Amino acid sequence: MSRQRIELSFRRALGPFDATMVVIGAIIGAGIFINPYIVAQRLDSGALVMAAWLAGGAIALAGALTFAELSSLFPKVGGQYAYLRDAYHPFAGFLYGWALLLMIECGAIAAVAITFAQYALRFVGNEGGWTTPLAISAIVIVGAINYMGVKPGSRTLNVFVILKTLALVMLIGAGLLMPSGGATATAASVPGDSRLLFVAFGAALIPIMFTYGGWQNLNYIAEEIKQPQRNIPIAAIVGTAVVVAVYGLVNFVYLKTLGHGGLASTMTPAADTVNVILGTAGDRLIALTIAISTFGFLDLTMLAPTRVYYAMAADGIFFDQVAKLHPRYQTPSLAIILQTTWAILLLLSGTYAQLVDYVVFADWIFFGLAAATLFVFRSRYPLRDRPPGTFATPGYPFVPAAFVLVAVWIVISVLWTSPISSGIGVAILLTGIPAFLFWARRTGNGIGNVEH
Repeated sequence: MSRQRIELSFRRALGPFDATMVVIGAIIGAGIFINPYIVAQRLDSGALVMAAWLAGGAIALAGALTFAELSSLFPKVGGQYAYLRDAYHPFAGFLYGWALLLMIECGAIAAVAITFAQYALRFVGNEGGWTTPLAISAIVIVGAINYMGVKPGSRTLNVFVILKTLALVMLIGAGLLMPSGGATATAASVPGDSRLLFVAFGAALIPIMFTYGGWQNLNYIAEEIKQPQRNIPIAAIVGTAVVVAVYGLVNFVYLKTLGHGGLASTMTPAADTVNVILGTAGDRLIALTIAISTFGFLDLTMLAPTRVYYAMAADGIFFDQVAKLHPRYQTPSLAIILQTTWAILLLLSGTYAQLVDYVVFADWIFFGLAAATLFVFRSRYPLRDRPPGTFATPGYPFVPAAFVLVAVWIVISVLWTSPISSGIGVAILLTGIPAFLFWARRTGNGIGNVEH
């Protein structure tokens, strides 16, 4: 199926501010409120914890710089899918889209929806058995919002991104103004990790990179952004840099308020930190903040990744109907319905911890492969032959090479620390082989007549 036979096209409705909000909204979800305690458990000191978060920020920035050049060179719908398809083979792109649907994106949606429901119920004082129904309702609501157009989805996202960023800034401000040592009495010693620091650091990076992930979502919607070759690189770099700064300061406040031992011994570091600063009244405030943050993230997951399934279908390697845009709203409506449905089914089938392991393992395999496409495209399209104004990754080839090596390191760390979940992830990926062969037979070459 050729992209040329799609009568409708995406509307370029998103400006640079919207694009930056997509990046920030895609990164800041539930992780920063929960995952820091896991990092503290895996490292022996507050200094190492801060070093790990700063290292994660540097990795995220390296990834953003790498993907910024890719988006400037190929401002196409589908982003990462298109890079893998064009650099390697249609099968590589398909396998990514397949993994995105089956576990990466829908796994993240399910995990974050559960977190949203838990904290929304805590805010209203009802922590009974309504978690699953509320989580499902949230997924359906954000699906409906984005079904009705990219602008409604973007406006909703902008509001929630601003709210959650302001909440984090207030947390940082209050924590920095509070005298040091407020929680030293509650801090407990944490047993040293006998493993090599290299292995421990790699294990700590797993939850950190889950928390930093998301900057690539902007590339999925390249065909809906005004002046994409200019605005996508700017938004990717600025948005990621803002989050790195916020995350670094938030973790500094956690450590300043709770101490390393206190941080390692609580599964609710954000709530405990606010309680130290504001007293028990902070419980509902942090619950509301996390609910806002996670709902905004859910909205983003319906805005961006569904464009990958659209691109796959338009290339003839997925269900034909998914490549149709809604005649009124100009959205990939069937792709949104598909993702909404599968995310709900996945939510009903697994726990949050398992979903995180599936997501990180698969996501970073494809992060590494996608970043490596930059070397392929630099060879095919040298800078001297590109149009003026095309973004070039500073520090090439070291920046993308470092990112690829870190991706390999994270994948190995996940295999080491979560072999069962990793095995399940591999099994899910392998189901993409017969699926691709099915669609490849229909089109003759597995890619249709698409023009790259």
